[in-house]
Amino acid sequence: MKKAILATKVGMTQIFNEDGILTPVTVLQAGPCVVTQVKTEENDGYSAVQVGFVDIREKLVNKPKKGHFDKAGVAYKRFVRELKLENAAEYAVAQEIKADIFAAGDKIDATAISKGKGFQGAIKRLGQHRGPMTHGSKFHRHQGSNGACSDPSKVFKGKGMPGHMGAKQITIQNLEIVKVDAENNLLLVKGAVPGPKKALVTIKETVKSGK
Repeated sequence: MKKAILATKVGMTQIFNEDGILTPVTVLQAGPCVVTQVKTEENDGYSAVQVGFVDIREKLVNKPKKGHFDKAGVAYKRFVRELKLENAAEYAVAQEIKADIFAAGDKIDATAISKGKGFQGAIKRLGQHRGPMTHGSKFHRHQGSNGACSDPSKVFKGKGMPGHMGAKQITIQNLEIVKVDAENNLLLVKGAVPGPKKALVTIKETVKSGK
């Protein structure tokens, strides 16, 4: 992987391509990110680039982070993430990474925290079937049988049950970039990207071959 950037999700819209075909796209505010540290094999045992994204006020930064940003000579950032790039040695501290590192037609992987949906039943959470809804039925949206009675006298691990849904890290692979607005640092990605609006999204060069 040689290209990666942090972005925030703006929302979804749709655009027409040159052939007049309507394409649903997710708009991402990609960068500008600033390099806050370059990690090397000699000093850290591995190569990586640490980047910061989204400016914040000084009063919102604690002392350890403040010292880290001051040492790098960059503005205070809300998000700090590491990107393990093959060409990490080519980056320098305080260097900016903008949306123009990508181009239309590039394939990417998008990682974000999915929307939290709270406590949900087995039908919504796991797609289980409901019971009959006719008069007299007392089984509608219950999860059904949990296990046998005397044998094995327990519920097996992994049994689908109601519980917390969403708010997990999700990666969607092999998404296509439809358009790049370098002036405004916007990426238009075909299809849906995980997470709510304003969510932090990590955009990386896809690991799939594209064959």
